[in-house]
Amino acid sequence: MRNSIERFADRVAFTMLDGEEVTFKEVGARVEDLQQKLTSAGLKPGDKVALYSSSMPNWGISYFAVTAAGMVIVPILPGFSGEEVAKILEHSESKALLVSDKLFSRIPKEAVESQNIVIRTKNLKVLSQRVEAQGATTIPQPSDLASIIYTSGTTSSPKGVMHTQESLALHADLCQKLFPIGEEDSFLSVLPMSHVYECSLGMIFPFSQGVPVFYLDRPPAVSTLLPAMKRVRPTVMLIVPLIVEKIYRNRVRAKFTGNKVMATLYHLAPIRKLLHKLAGKKLIEVFGGRLRFLGVGGAKLDYSTERFLLEAKFPLGIGYGLTETAPLLAGAVPPKREIGSTGPAVPYVELRLDNINPKTGQGEVVAKTPCCMVGYYKNEEATAEVIDADGWFHTGDLGQFDKEGRLHIKGRLKNMILGPGGENIYPEDIECVMSELDCIEEALVTEQSGRLVAFVHFNAEQLERQIADWKATWKTKQEALEAKSKELCAEIQSYVNQKVNQFSHLAEVIELKEEFIKTPSMKIRRFLYNNLKNLQQIKEGKGTVAM
Repeated sequence: MRNSIERFADRVAFTMLDGEEVTFKEVGARVEDLQQKLTSAGLKPGDKVALYSSSMPNWGISYFAVTAAGMVIVPILPGFSGEEVAKILEHSESKALLVSDKLFSRIPKEAVESQNIVIRTKNLKVLSQRVEAQGATTIPQPSDLASIIYTSGTTSSPKGVMHTQESLALHADLCQKLFPIGEEDSFLSVLPMSHVYECSLGMIFPFSQGVPVFYLDRPPAVSTLLPAMKRVRPTVMLIVPLIVEKIYRNRVRAKFTGNKVMATLYHLAPIRKLLHKLAGKKLIEVFGGRLRFLGVGGAKLDYSTERFLLEAKFPLGIGYGLTETAPLLAGAVPPKREIGSTGPAVPYVELRLDNINPKTGQGEVVAKTPCCMVGYYKNEEATAEVIDADGWFHTGDLGQFDKEGRLHIKGRLKNMILGPGGENIYPEDIECVMSELDCIEEALVTEQSGRLVAFVHFNAEQLERQIADWKATWKTKQEALEAKSKELCAEIQSYVNQKVNQFSHLAEVIELKEEFIKTPSMKIRRFLYNNLKNLQQIKEGKGTVAM
């Protein structure tokens, strides 16, 4: 941090769109002021400081103030509830809380009152201070603990991932080796900064190279993203698949399948590729015209969207990693991209497969990286389950290498479904096939009483388009929607079962009226949908999936 502040003092570090602009020099001044506030409440090196805030320049300033003082930052995802935040504050033994206005009201009063000091991230003013005592700061050493990141966890309670100063610094260096950036670049940040993906690649990395980052003051819906991209004209953006998939489905594929003639032509490969190339040029302009890297990570990008981006010559980068590895393990930058692959191991990282299936060549992805966590906070048993005696981290992901050494992720081992004949069924493979269908917004394949069942949430615009002439056949629009939904479910089942092996055949496809329940990092909470007791009510549209 200090090196960047000295080297790039007069450059802009962070900018709030339609708000303040903060130079590196100003970052340094705010860092010192915040450190003084923390030490006035008795905080010392090694003490934990929680950061529960929406994205803004002061998020990064808070992060650097804590870690540069030798204290430990505990970034908390904005999607966590007040009760979850209270548990994290207790478990992490945090002594200070940095919080944004809207999120502050969620936290139980008792949890707030347990903190030595509570500081508002909007202006770094003290909201409350329980302890008046002189603390201290220190210049941290590489092996010192820098952060504890509590994962959202799709199947279990959150765990605190511990990263050192060295693992985070090396990760920034790794990123520069993989995709160099410089003074001509600018980042547009649209993901929660408390997510390791955005924090490491979208905040620490550009800060280390003197590159400015722009922030939005509202959620990254397509309607707010498009005008922001035109104004900022970023060269680098990081997004999760959900965002780019929505742009593709609603802005690109919808135009090419709007009528039967266009839909027929679109399914012819040579014409599809030409249309994608033309659409790609327009999409680059939508992104501001300067984009040279669109990083997609955090979950698997569906096949049809990835195919479009590659055929459109879009500057797509794909990364694979975990919170525990800071996060990157494998990555492919434009133009070195291959559909379906996350790319080879990134600098400093070794990858191998364990327990390889001789028939498929697939096995668990195991990694050795200097950016690996030192363990889960206060949970040695869980740490021992994933880091072996030789220092290899076991990801729990199923993967396969191609002849060029590129990694292909097949799914989570925990998500595997055992077929009736002992076959290994990976629901992500079936969901990938389903993603090719225009009518599906999201899909999830689960096991229900020994049967393979797919839940689908339909694209509302596509569904409306398919019943445009409903008055000619049905009495009401609602009746038309229900009939079309049943018809599409049957068509989807037939389509999928023609594409997958026999033991992966779907027994049923069921529409979910509501969107899937997701973690704060926008991953579907799969475990909630397995072996549902109220399946019949959900099929009839009379029940919902409970948390």
